Amino acid sequence: MARIAGVDIPRNKQAWVSLQYIHGIGPSLSQRILAQADINPSTRVESLTEEEVNRLREVIDREYRVEGE
Repeated sequence: MARIAGVDIPRNKQAWVSLQYIHGIGPSLSQRILAQADINPSTRVESLTEEEVNRLREVIDREYRVEGE
């Protein structure tokens, strides 16, 4: 599982769905985050490279207030 913002997001779901498991991220915000990180929303989390996961972490940590903050 990829761990983002202190949450293990599901690996077998598309990225835009998995990001919604983080408290504070809904469907539209999930799409916006993926666009900022330059990641295709329909990509499954298990197919993301380590660099893509790191870009997601950076965008979320830098731009948004989510779970645990």
